[in-house]
Amino acid sequence: MGQKTNPIGFRTGITEGWKSRWYAPKAAYGEFLVEDARIRDFIDERLNRRPPYAAVSKVEIERTRNDVKVYIHTARPGVVIGPRGAEVDRLKDALENLVDRQINLNVVEIKNPDVNAQLVAEGIAEQLQKRASFRRVMKMRCESAMAAGARGVKIICSGRLGGAEMARKETQALGSIPLQTLKAHVDYGLATSRTTYGTIGVKVWIYWGHYGEENELLERPDRVGRAPARRARR
Repeated sequence: MGQKTNPIGFRTGITEGWKSRWYAPKAAYGEFLVEDARIRDFIDERLNRRPPYAAVSKVEIERTRNDVKVYIHTARPGVVIGPRGAEVDRLKDALENLVDRQINLNVVEIKNPDVNAQLVAEGIAEQLQKRASFRRVMKMRCESAMAAGARGVKIICSGRLGGAEMARKETQALGSIPLQTLKAHVDYGLATSRTTYGTIGVKVWIYWGHYGEENELLERPDRVGRAPARRARR
């Protein structure tokens, strides 16, 4: 009892699609697998770890006989594309030099980053690095996700919270998180906050509703369009 599993890996192949979509003979499978990992690591280092941060949540890869299609899901597509497409062209050239193959880059906008688990986790980790109060940050992120249309959210932070001598775990939750229901659309994100007194792990679960029955307020991240207007603060 008590064993935990990644909600995305638990649903992959059943209700969730694969992040790498290609077939390869046995001789080339290992090479392609290493290439995918290098592409993801390079994009994460270039767009998520250096300012200006592009808020990339996931990278999907498709392969054809001649080229590699890379789909970058980001909340800030303007940062990835750059003025007149200059940045995306530089990124494409760098990836082609990295893997020595023809790269086809596609930028997909995440319309509602408040309900994207990976972006929420990265945001919390960044604020913890700036010595923000972990309880306040976790509570604010839970409330903003619920206000954006999520059915439930759970956040766990583990480590030397607040610079304490003894590491511990803190949990905040709102709504419901049916992790054992395969038809429940649960998004999961994991990030690491590297503070001066040690690393803090941040895990985020966001429940979007059942597949095909998601709340209309929740804009799915696989559609490109204009970002919704922000609500006025009272």
